[in-house]
Amino acid sequence: MDSEQLALARRVFSCIDNTSLASTDSKSSIEAFCRRTKAMTLADGTTVAAVCVYPRFVDVAVRELAGSGIRVATVAGAFPHGQLPLELKVDEVRRAVDEGADEVDIVINRGLLLEGREKEVFNEVEAMRHACRDRVLKVILEICDLPSPILVEHASRVAIEAGADFIKTSTGKGTSGATLEGAEEMLITINDYVKICKKEVGFKAAGGIRKPEEALEYARLAQKIMGEQYIKKETFRIGASSLMEGLFSILTF
Repeated sequence: MDSEQLALARRVFSCIDNTSLASTDSKSSIEAFCRRTKAMTLADGTTVAAVCVYPRFVDVAVRELAGSGIRVATVAGAFPHGQLPLELKVDEVRRAVDEGADEVDIVINRGLLLEGREKEVFNEVEAMRHACRDRVLKVILEICDLPSPILVEHASRVAIEAGADFIKTSTGKGTSGATLEGAEEMLITINDYVKICKKEVGFKAAGGIRKPEEALEYARLAQKIMGEQYIKKETFRIGASSLMEGLFSILTF
């Protein structure tokens, strides 16, 4: 990588949500995962933005990451399908916050959206926004379930208007993950909203992003649409389970 690419790679590293959402996760594996994440700190003190774990491990991550500056994120809203009654989804968000989660990644009900019931999708996201209180709320669209750019735009708009701090491409559990085409539609919608409402909204790409070069493509796309200043952890995230090690190796070579 040349110096310009390395500078962008460093910024992307600081925007990673290092993720462990495996069926085999356990208390001991999440403890080790958090310790490994802390250990991969760059020479200037730069760390990844957050770790993302299942709700039952939030308290474990909070203890392990105390004082590190790395935030604790979790998934909720009946992840990954969104198919639970709203009161249970709201309770899941509330419990995650009570356990100490700094950020909550919820998932929308795509079935409602595909039926044109956007108001109900809005109401669900808004209810989970309230349950999230002052914590960061990321709303997952699962773009592989939305078969047209118009649906991706509609889902993005509904999530933003209902109070999302970030909109996110994918759960990583669907038939496919992030795509540059879907990301572009989401970022255009964010840009349109920001121009009108002057409220900052973040973007998170997740699902299938494993190589540093792939992560840089999403960063460049976000810069093209939102501006160079957008690539910071407050507005840009990459969710990945194996990307951190690759970028760390490049940046510490």
